[in-house]
Amino acid sequence: AALNDGLRSQVSAALKEGRVAPTELCQRCLALIKSTKFLNAYITVAEETAMKQAEESEERYKRGQPLGILDGIPVAVKDNFNTAGIETTCASNMLKGYISPYNATVVQKLLDQGAVLLGKTNLDEFAMGSGSTDGVFGPVRNPWSYSKQYKEKSVPKSHSEESNWVITGGSSGGSAAAVSSFTCFAALGSDTGGSTRNPAAHCGVVGLKPTYGLISRHGLIPLVNSMDVPGILTRCVDDAAVLLGSLAGHDPKDSTTIQDDFEPFELPNLTDVSKLSIGIPKEYHAPGLSSEILALWSKAADLFKNAGAKVVEVSLPHTRYSIVCYHVLCTAEVASNMARFDGLEYGHRSDMKDSTESMYAATRREGFNDVVRGRILSGNYFLLKQNYEKYFVKAQKVRRLIANDFVKVFRSGVDILLTPTTLSDAAPYTEFIQEDNRTRSTQDDILTQAANMAGLPAINVPTALSKRGLPVGLQFIGRSFQEKQLLTVAKWFEKQVQFPMIQLEEVKRHDSGVFQHQKSASFS
Repeated sequence: AALNDGLRSQVSAALKEGRVAPTELCQRCLALIKSTKFLNAYITVAEETAMKQAEESEERYKRGQPLGILDGIPVAVKDNFNTAGIETTCASNMLKGYISPYNATVVQKLLDQGAVLLGKTNLDEFAMGSGSTDGVFGPVRNPWSYSKQYKEKSVPKSHSEESNWVITGGSSGGSAAAVSSFTCFAALGSDTGGSTRNPAAHCGVVGLKPTYGLISRHGLIPLVNSMDVPGILTRCVDDAAVLLGSLAGHDPKDSTTIQDDFEPFELPNLTDVSKLSIGIPKEYHAPGLSSEILALWSKAADLFKNAGAKVVEVSLPHTRYSIVCYHVLCTAEVASNMARFDGLEYGHRSDMKDSTESMYAATRREGFNDVVRGRILSGNYFLLKQNYEKYFVKAQKVRRLIANDFVKVFRSGVDILLTPTTLSDAAPYTEFIQEDNRTRSTQDDILTQAANMAGLPAINVPTALSKRGLPVGLQFIGRSFQEKQLLTVAKWFEKQVQFPMIQLEEVKRHDSGVFQHQKSASFS
């Protein structure tokens, strides 16, 4: 039953009171990871390390000296964060077998608070993708593909179950699937253009992208330095606030972090929303937005309006240029960041011995997939001397215009923006792979990407099930460093919608007794 409980309200209390032991919690999560292996959510499961950490946590509880609210809580980390002693692959041939000598700051902070690290989760290679389908370890399967809700509504009896499973979204699909399938209580993802919020929406979990600079990027293998943010995936908003409180704050190893200390906060129960102004950006009524999500978006706006909040239509005129602008800036930074993988210092090295240049070329050809090589090629083109002003500098100017749009809207008195997170519910894998990675990413990032351009905090809140029985989420975007306000509003909304808990029949057969009959998917 503890697997469904909230970190702050119940699990931590249960651990303190000795009703459940950290080793017992860890063993149950490890058993669930084994029984849900078909989801391919994890690349590496650190069973021995996790059990050792759980035993140490148990000793602290026996002494009455837990390190904090996360002590003994099983967590997972996306496999693009460095972890000392545990392989970090970025789901690539380039880093297969690579073991970092140090922990990423966010990983170290989790361990310092006594969290139990179960393993590293699957992703698109080097986090370049929106489906978690392009890594060398194979695609991640959405736990909802095996839910009672989806099976009852969608799967034709004659078709094989194999061909009907749906994607998790990406690139943090492994982390979203891990949280959704109850194998851990929280997971870290990364968010450059929506890579935490997109899979959160498809997997029916909470996905928080904090303000740029609030959480350290040290030890996160970079994709786009100016937009990358460690993301938080949990089953309820309260738990996202707990994780944020543990991870946020200045890091001397990352010069882009805030200088001030961060004060962790407990979210209040909002009862009166009459003082709130909710903005509905008209540009987010994007081409390809499903009628189902549009109706849900309108219903959510009405929910706020009927509760007394002021709901206003706003305009973010430069949003439509965001994806084109992102493509230039992203590939330019990727080209720069990927230069470090040359086969000399770490990672894969080709056997080609004709010359240093041929060894470089062969190493990169063997180590990177087509998606990564394609982005490197595009980025180097945009950075050529004759193209630099025309593409890169112009894209930076457009980025400033996009950020200014948000500033103007928030200065006009709007507190929070309400938008869809994705254009539709999760696509079947067989349908998703019909298009190339660039086309898919362009479509899938369209509603999430602008928040990264502007460096603003944004959160996906699971809202309802689609006609096919799959999760659909809505996105809230807040002012810079106003995470408390953003999460408070998200918590109020979460309480109103009462998103249903996933009913995983497959897991029930493997691990009977884990799932309790509860209405809510969140564990608090």
